[in-house]
Amino acid sequence: MKAYVSILALALVASLPALAQHPQEHAAPPPPARGPEAFHGTPRPPADHPNFSDKNGHPNAPHVDRNNGRTTWVGHDTGRDDAHYHLDHPFEHGRFTGGFGPSHHWRLAGGGPGRFWFGGFYFSVAPYDVGFCDGWLWDSDDVIIYDDPDHIGWYLAYNVRLGTYVHVEYLGA
Repeated sequence: MKAYVSILALALVASLPALAQHPQEHAAPPPPARGPEAFHGTPRPPADHPNFSDKNGHPNAPHVDRNNGRTTWVGHDTGRDDAHYHLDHPFEHGRFTGGFGPSHHWRLAGGGPGRFWFGGFYFSVAPYDVGFCDGWLWDSDDVIIYDDPDHIGWYLAYNVRLGTYVHVEYLGA
């Protein structure tokens, strides 16, 4: 028994440097229960490089905040007429039917902002939003798809790990 305890103690001491070198990642916040409501306020004028870091520690990318049980889609306030999200032919490739909201987590399976896929469905990030997904892991991140109530033909892909989102166009199955 004494030898067993000694071996266990030695293994614990030997593993301490390894534990110190790999800090724990913070747990991602839970995904929003639903997508944003249609925007009814005064639209924020679109800017070439807006700053979405609304508080210390928040990403400088469109993201979701949760405060006192209220969900805010930070950056989704430019209104229906935002030229950055205009499509001449909305839903040109059909409509995404794979499932929306937090009960449908999709694991990215490859590609990049120009064309990525999961579960046999293909999407493309809006050109205006490409810079907001530079930290995405295109072969392993989980995303949740929400309908965009303001920008016809676009969906919102919420990155579960990062808590950020981008506008995406469905390219078909």
